[in-house]
Amino acid sequence: LPLLLEATLLRLASGSHHPFYNGFYYNHVMNDKGKGQEKVVYFNGAKLVVETSKDPIYSSSGANVTLPCHYHYEPNLEAKRKIRIKWSKLRDDYTKEQDVLVAIGKTYMAFGDFQGRTHLRQAGQREASLVISDVRLQDDGKYRCEVIDGLEDESDVVDLRLQGIVFPYQPPHGQYRLNFHEAERVCQEQGAVLATFNQLFQAWSEGLDWCNAGWLADGTVQYPIRLPRKPCGGLHLAPGIRSYGPRHRHLHRFDAFCFSSALRGEVFYLDHPAGMTLEEAKQSCQDAGAEIAQVGQLYSAWKFLGLDRCDAGWLADGSVRYPITKPRVHCGPAEPGVRSFGFPSKGRFGVFCYKER
Repeated sequence: LPLLLEATLLRLASGSHHPFYNGFYYNHVMNDKGKGQEKVVYFNGAKLVVETSKDPIYSSSGANVTLPCHYHYEPNLEAKRKIRIKWSKLRDDYTKEQDVLVAIGKTYMAFGDFQGRTHLRQAGQREASLVISDVRLQDDGKYRCEVIDGLEDESDVVDLRLQGIVFPYQPPHGQYRLNFHEAERVCQEQGAVLATFNQLFQAWSEGLDWCNAGWLADGTVQYPIRLPRKPCGGLHLAPGIRSYGPRHRHLHRFDAFCFSSALRGEVFYLDHPAGMTLEEAKQSCQDAGAEIAQVGQLYSAWKFLGLDRCDAGWLADGSVRYPITKPRVHCGPAEPGVRSFGFPSKGRFGVFCYKER
């Protein structure tokens, strides 16, 4: 135990009575026979209980969201308590990824990307809910609400899930050209982030079938298969997520699975009778008070806004694509989806633009 904590406990144990400042009572049991056994602190008193939502909390990019957290004592303690509240963001294996916010009373400090976007909602008695403003794609994940009262420390976990879409991405120079860090960058350039396993699994359950392996946010390489076939793991394997496991983040190269959420703006199509080059397309969007759309924005508009356009258009990465929600003759396959013409070095097309609301 830290020296300060040991000294405090020894002082409490040696006094004629043992009230600790937070109202709890501790018995300090120590072995005096020099046998090297550890000292043990037993807690006797009220039990601190922390509770969050058992169901995931859903939100979308740009929105505000509250992650609920409340605490109480068993048996109930009426007196006011000077407690500390700490929120952390966790990895999928529940180990800590980053500090989010620490608060004592009305004084708090936020950390990293959460600075200026987070505060506590303490509207009710013994509430420690976290408010996140302007939700970002990377905010998706698990959060631990931790309440500390003296030597008592209890916590619970709540899951924040962004409503979004996973899409596979290959760069202009071809298949399996991205190491992990390059995959992170190309997703960000497309208005997205690398997808998590949970996001890929959700996309698979909604119908995503893709035979090329791609990076995920945890450094693993996986791909979703709905229809088993020989080039995609074999005919006799069940449908599911095929995994290569963790790969070397610098040396190994694959595609990427990116995740984009709902939009705060709109995607619209511009055309010209003679079509446009990529540079002309970018200028046309600027003239309309917008910017050329990213791939993630087109996918989000297709999924969340029902964008349906059977005309190919330029996107910011130099690819040419078009979104179809109602399949029909001359508009590609019989399933809805975002069709791709790849990265043509020549040709004149329309353009998809994006404008913030």
